[in-house]
Amino acid sequence: MKKALLVIDMQKGSFTDETPRFDSAGVVRRINALAQKFRAVDLPVIFIQHDGSKWNAFVPNTTEWELLDELDVNPTDLIMEKTANDAFYNSKLEVKLRELEIDNLVITGCATDFCVEATIQSALVKNYNITVVNNGHTTGDRPHLKAEQVIEQYNWMWQNMIPTEGKIEVKGFEEVLLSI
Repeated sequence: MKKALLVIDMQKGSFTDETPRFDSAGVVRRINALAQKFRAVDLPVIFIQHDGSKWNAFVPNTTEWELLDELDVNPTDLIMEKTANDAFYNSKLEVKLRELEIDNLVITGCATDFCVEATIQSALVKNYNITVVNNGHTTGDRPHLKAEQVIEQYNWMWQNMIPTEGKIEVKGFEEVLLSI
């Protein structure tokens, strides 16, 4: 089974003073370590960037669209765009994964309850094996829940989902790092 690391929407426009994210520095640090390990064993690292130009947000080549400066992006990494919460929707992601013969996705990124969740749901019905890094995704506070509670709830939901032909697991960073 060949793995790929997906890093979803870790863009400057999602990490502002107006939109603080839970444990941003820790999540970035863990993503960087995972990416380094994936590269060391010649497995793909795929950064997904949201292109929301239809709504005049995350317009390509603007500051808010750019990946965070703190992310270690290697020239060999793949950068793919998406236009909806689901990274597979009307994008080239699935074609690229099939071309690379990837059947196992390690998923990280922002925001837990939007783009990360939508991508996981989509990957499930496409029969990928999924590993969610339980401390490798983030979100902001919501009207009725703190960000940490949202993350905890989604980690619980994903752990308890009934998968299709693939499987879904939620694991801590250290466990995922050791399994690569």
